Amino acid sequence: MTLLTFILFTGFVALYATWKLRQDKLNTKDGYFLGGRSLTGVVIAGSLLLTNISTEHLVGMNGSAYKNGAIIIAWEVTSALALVIAALYFAPRYLKMGLTTIPEFLEKRFDGLTRTLIALLLIISFVATLLPIVLYTGALNIEAIFEISELLNVSQKEGIWITILVVGGIGAIYAIFGGLKMVAYTDTINGFGLLVAGLLVPILALWSIGDGNLAEGISMVFKKNPGKFNIISRETGIGPGSRTAILPFEVIFTGLMLNQIYFWTMHQSIIQKVLGAVSLKEAQKGLLFTGLLKILVPLIIVLPGLIGFYYFGDEFYNNPDSVYPNLVKMVLPAWLTGFFVAVMMGAILTTFNSALNSAATVFSLGIFKRYIQKNATEKRLVNIGKWTSAILAVFAIGIAPFVANAPEGLYQLLQQLNGIFFIPIASVIIAGFLLPKVSATGAKAGLLFGLLFYILSYFILEVDLHFVHIWGIEFVLNIGIMLLVSRFIPNKEIFVIKDAGLINLKPWKFAGPFSLFLVVFTIILYLLLGNV
Repeated sequence: MTLLTFILFTGFVALYATWKLRQDKLNTKDGYFLGGRSLTGVVIAGSLLLTNISTEHLVGMNGSAYKNGAIIIAWEVTSALALVIAALYFAPRYLKMGLTTIPEFLEKRFDGLTRTLIALLLIISFVATLLPIVLYTGALNIEAIFEISELLNVSQKEGIWITILVVGGIGAIYAIFGGLKMVAYTDTINGFGLLVAGLLVPILALWSIGDGNLAEGISMVFKKNPGKFNIISRETGIGPGSRTAILPFEVIFTGLMLNQIYFWTMHQSIIQKVLGAVSLKEAQKGLLFTGLLKILVPLIIVLPGLIGFYYFGDEFYNNPDSVYPNLVKMVLPAWLTGFFVAVMMGAILTTFNSALNSAATVFSLGIFKRYIQKNATEKRLVNIGKWTSAILAVFAIGIAPFVANAPEGLYQLLQQLNGIFFIPIASVIIAGFLLPKVSATGAKAGLLFGLLFYILSYFILEVDLHFVHIWGIEFVLNIGIMLLVSRFIPNKEIFVIKDAGLINLKPWKFAGPFSLFLVVFTIILYLLLGNV
């Protein structure tokens, strides 16, 4: 029954997406890389949610919540604020310029070399951090629920390897042959499937714990260890112990919001869906709907971890990433388990596909067309994009098994590695929009300094600071370096955003009120949870 429901739901998603694409032109640049600039708000929201929420969240964040309590929730709650900034400030400017990639803006604002450097960093960040961790956490979950190793009579390690190969191969096929629109359609279905299935896990668990009374169930989980429900971390972010801290409260005011702004307003795999919007109105709807969903998402990626502590106590303390798969096996009936694994498979595939599609877009349009074949036809660029996806998928599959046994959990590892790339890139893009005096030479100096500063301070010198604090310091220093260098090597001309005239730029009339609601709701929610 588990296998049957898994096959049925997975097959439905594939057939639906294929049917929706039956008349689409996937051999053109906009058709393949941007879904023909035809994505609507609901499709964008579903795709953004699934591109963001994958198994590194389901497994990693629930594992962290089980071990360290609800303090990890700050990664999610503050996302809504960044999505408001994306909807009101960045989306109108990106769509006005008619961008296909974020590095394209950097060429318009600075120069071709800045675009190329950022493009290379984006591709490396996808292959070295995001893709392997998504594949590994997905394989860990599927192995734990389906017991692949027992079915195939192999070791658990070999079972995870096989699962990585299969899931990575299927994901690559989706990304290579369907382009962005295939990714977006499958994301939307799986996104809402994930909300339903993900909510069923804590609901059924609490129903069981409370003997049919959800309120009694949550009360019993709370009484087991009330301290785990408090989202205000008492950890230190400075001095001894700061390097192993999960998320000290004060980092929200230094580097955390910088990371959120980068991810939701500048990260290619996220913004590519926005760039594919049919209009600014639909882009803003998609971003703000995602903000609302992100406030609700902790019910799926934090609460189950707290419930896991009620069931398992300290049993998985040294292996927290095993908690969520074991909880799913415990509370879901067989037929629902199959549906859940199908949705989880979709979550893996969509994050994997989106990153592959984004990397292919960046390489084809930002590197291949610029340096290798300047007069390449659109069909040629699409083919290069497909080959790029295939090659990067092979690299990611090869790296994935080696991310096991992260000391503070897989989600924490992902964020630590992301710091190498995110903050230097964010500082250059923010300077490009807000600091007209920053020159191309200044941007490259800031980018290089940021990369070296983070690697040196966190990984080599191992300074006693939480890595998110280092992000904040790095950002300030990057901006300072860019302004200083630009003073001696200034801009030759002032950059002005020009309207490419590709889509309707009339904003959504409810964008302002909806944004205000999200900001107020986020602050109130955080204050309430901080007083648990």
